[in-house]
Amino acid sequence: MSSVSWTQEVDLSLDGPLAKRHRARLVGNGSRVVVFSHGLGTDQSSWHAVLERLGGSFTAFLYDIPGASALMPEDFDPKDYRSIAAFADDLLALMDEVGITSCDYVGHSVSGMIGALASIEESERFRKLLLINASPRYLNDVGYVGGFEESDVEGLLAAMADNYQAWVAGFASAAVGVDVPAAVDDFAAGLLAMRPDVTIQIARAIFESDVRRLLPLVTVPSVLVHARGDIAVPEAVATYLRSHIEGSRLEWIGTPGHMPHLAAPDEIARVLGAHLA
Repeated sequence: MSSVSWTQEVDLSLDGPLAKRHRARLVGNGSRVVVFSHGLGTDQSSWHAVLERLGGSFTAFLYDIPGASALMPEDFDPKDYRSIAAFADDLLALMDEVGITSCDYVGHSVSGMIGALASIEESERFRKLLLINASPRYLNDVGYVGGFEESDVEGLLAAMADNYQAWVAGFASAAVGVDVPAAVDDFAAGLLAMRPDVTIQIARAIFESDVRRLLPLVTVPSVLVHARGDIAVPEAVATYLRSHIEGSRLEWIGTPGHMPHLAAPDEIARVLGAHLA
């Protein structure tokens, strides 16, 4: 069996059209590449506080998922993203263009499953998956607690369409789930920067996603980082992931809520740092 090298000469190119489309950026100059992928309502800036605390022992690759912020690509059509698999395909194509042959991957929320799907397609690219508050399915099902009924989701999407700004004001605070006003403001600003119709389309794709049957195909070593008191991802989801991704490790963090990298960057940096060392 041939050996696999998990480091690469960091000679990455950000000059291609996909890198520009995703506003890709490199931080640090270590020989180990770590890809950071954000969730709905944020962009790559959501990792800044964590990266400041992690230091520069690796090269961080940051990018924006299409639809994030007001600066959308000219060719962006939210209808192209009816499934989160489309985001995984984007990620792999972007890594191809930039020249990332091996990496550790950090994904928050929907980006957790984006990374998992990408790793199923091309496991040799990924050394480790670190998935923060990820979920394979948000809707409840027989024998499965996802956190939402279909009526809950339809009500949420209707509220977004009816008065987007009012919805953001309430949802941002509830999602952060802890009294950290700066984190609430950051998350709210990210949501407000998105076009409401884009947020609704992507939110529907996320809430209707179901990748449970694919979890046994994840062979990359995985660390599941979960917060309790998350309105989007119940604790039962974390234990479900742990039991269906073979060899995965589940780590609970002390800060509640769905946005711990915004609300508690010290804690997230400590957990990530331990696994990236």
